[in-house]
Amino acid sequence: MQRFPWSSRNSDRREGRAEPADRPTSASPPRSVGRTPDTPGARAPRRIPRRRGALALALAALGAAQLVGCSPDSSGTRASQAATEPAHQTPLHTFYQQKLVWTRCGELQCATLTVPMDYAHPHNGKTFTLPVTKSVATDPDRRIGSLVFNPGGPGGSGVATLKSDGVTSFGKAARARFDIVGFDPRGVAGSKPALDCTARDDTADQADTADQAGQNESSADAPQPLYPRTDAERQAALADADRTATQCQARSGEILPHLGTLDAARDMDVLRAALGDDELTYLGWSYGTYLGTIYAEQFPQRVRALVLDGAVDPSQDWAQQALSGGRAFRKAVDDYADKCAQVVGDACPADTPDGIRTLIADLFAETARTPLPVKDSSDRVDQTTFQSAVTASMYTPEAQWKSLSEALSAAREGDGTELAAIANPSADRQDDGGTSGATDAPSGAAASDAPTDHSPAATSPRDNSSDILAAVNCVDTPHPKDPQAYWDVLDRAHRESGVYGASNVLTELTCRNWPSGPLKPHRVKADDLPPVLVVGTTGDAATPYENARSLAAQLPGGMLLTYEGLGHTAYGRSNRCVTDAVDGYLVDLKPVRPGATC
Repeated sequence: MQRFPWSSRNSDRREGRAEPADRPTSASPPRSVGRTPDTPGARAPRRIPRRRGALALALAALGAAQLVGCSPDSSGTRASQAATEPAHQTPLHTFYQQKLVWTRCGELQCATLTVPMDYAHPHNGKTFTLPVTKSVATDPDRRIGSLVFNPGGPGGSGVATLKSDGVTSFGKAARARFDIVGFDPRGVAGSKPALDCTARDDTADQADTADQAGQNESSADAPQPLYPRTDAERQAALADADRTATQCQARSGEILPHLGTLDAARDMDVLRAALGDDELTYLGWSYGTYLGTIYAEQFPQRVRALVLDGAVDPSQDWAQQALSGGRAFRKAVDDYADKCAQVVGDACPADTPDGIRTLIADLFAETARTPLPVKDSSDRVDQTTFQSAVTASMYTPEAQWKSLSEALSAAREGDGTELAAIANPSADRQDDGGTSGATDAPSGAAASDAPTDHSPAATSPRDNSSDILAAVNCVDTPHPKDPQAYWDVLDRAHRESGVYGASNVLTELTCRNWPSGPLKPHRVKADDLPPVLVVGTTGDAATPYENARSLAAQLPGGMLLTYEGLGHTAYGRSNRCVTDAVDGYLVDLKPVRPGATC
């Protein structure tokens, strides 16, 4: 594959450069999004909300596979012109000049960042307040600066990641030389305001109970098939998707147009300035690779180093990504069947790979006809829940395949309890592994140690990651309004990869009536960008390896580090080879050789 040489970082490029106070450098910044649930370390799968039936389950478990990239056409001219105005012509300098006030929150430090809600009208008084958390460098005398990260999503909370000991996902060298900084992007978790798509008569605590009752009362809320075939089934899927969009509009209509990745990337530049860094050092997992790519396109001369692990390919449209994602998940399940014995030993649910495949196929058919009972619960494992458990287990095989194997063995005997636990863990988890209902603050911490609402010692915000997953994708990515366009892709996806592909397409239905701009797929355009490190895992189902190859080829000076392994992403969950290569690049800007493989 083609590699790009490591370009030298001349002193005249890195020193003495005048920096605009508040504006991107590119004249036509693209706007696009990738959608991925993420596990940067060996973490538990994200919680699978049940509020909106099959669509919500598909969004939560399989949203990773729909990764869409777009760029503006001529209709984006006004935004592009606004983005390049000199600083003195806009009030954005007030945001860039803010200083973060750090306070103790357990073993971390916490602050808040204010950003404009609408960058086209930053003077209108409407803002987002974003929580920021950092783990300080362990070798402060040799500190380089801040390492900002995004754990993925869209919807992953950087604050929750650090609060759940996520700093251990970073190598020792990186932790020594950088403050590790996480933040909640606009609309996510502790952001104020935060996206809320719950029904008017619903609350986060009552969602499961209310929905179960609703399913008993209304056929519209009944579980939907993973592959709706009949007109009635497809109309029900549309109604479910439209209901989600309506609820988001009713509760959070004002902020919906401002949740896109373009704005989130601009927020990250405000954060860079507030941290006191002239250039950004950044690591993004999964969807975080897309956020990093969009930042690079807008602010190429403000980049010091970017690591993009589990790549989103911005050159593919929503349908291409849905199809490729379905194929990747199907391959991952085949890998599970083929390699189960070497990963989990005697715990495999059958003696041969073909036996495992047959068992999974039989359970798909059985749960569609007769859902499996769950001990001490009125819940049942239907086909949608079964598929969620299987696909969620493909993210970190070393941590999840054994549990899946035991759950499949129990399901063969008619018990769905363990499958339900995988699909919908009792702990309210986000896709980064953070527990949104818990705190890691020491029990004896004084009140003065937790002065902000966003500290780990404070009440944790509601997990709205599944709502954000849909919102960011819909805002950034144009989708057809004609239902037939979805059914055409749905049928093809089912032919190519069965229910894994079909579920991917169902996640896109919500965007049919969502506000978005007239965008199109694009290849990365980022002149003057320093070399960027892209990390790809050959067995990654959520962000297929070919995405990493494509993104590295699109980036000027792009470098590809290949991890030959299973699961989603590599840094923080694979091996020392990956850790050393990534840390060497982050700390010393050490290039990765062409064809580097771990």
